[in-house]
Amino acid sequence: MDINLTEAEKIKILNSDDLYGIMQKILLREGKIDQNREHFWVIGLENNNRILFIELISLGTINKTLAEPMEVFSLALQKRAVKIILCHNHPSGELTPSDADKDITDKLIQVGLIVNTPVIDHLIITYKSYLSFKDTGLLEKLEKSTKYVPKYELERRIKEEASKIAKRQEKIEIAKQLKRKGVDNETIAFSTGLTVQEIEKLRVKKL
Repeated sequence: MDINLTEAEKIKILNSDDLYGIMQKILLREGKIDQNREHFWVIGLENNNRILFIELISLGTINKTLAEPMEVFSLALQKRAVKIILCHNHPSGELTPSDADKDITDKLIQVGLIVNTPVIDHLIITYKSYLSFKDTGLLEKLEKSTKYVPKYELERRIKEEASKIAKRQEKIEIAKQLKRKGVDNETIAFSTGLTVQEIEKLRVKKL
């Protein structure tokens, strides 16, 4: 269900406080009917972080809500949102993310990468306060998870990392050869792309 927003509410999101100000009002409004159930919303943003839409994806139980990837990204793709923020409430008033909260965020982060609509935060809200996955560092941690990364993507990342290591090792070998010939560190740095500090640490016997 698409939430009707006034033009004043379609603000530019500069930080999590900005979004909570809007979502708190929506929670208070919707909570009059289903105050003991979890609500899960998706907030679509334009390139400049201005709110494009807020959609209620699902209503759950007192401590659980469902958020299928198709439901989450459907409107975002239709309305050409360039990024999304997830948001759901905890009727208990407890802000600590559950394992299920982390798991669904992990999954949606990976789907967002595939459809080129990244998840940039997930807010857990109550009537009085909120928790931001981004502000607490949890989003960054989940972004590094490989639990829901497709096999082909994992293989691509492994090959990419192996290629980076090989290229770096090649630069180090070239740097060692130049250092053996007495070339100064600044010139070696310019030629290889390594830093002067990295080159200084290389131990070689001059020819």
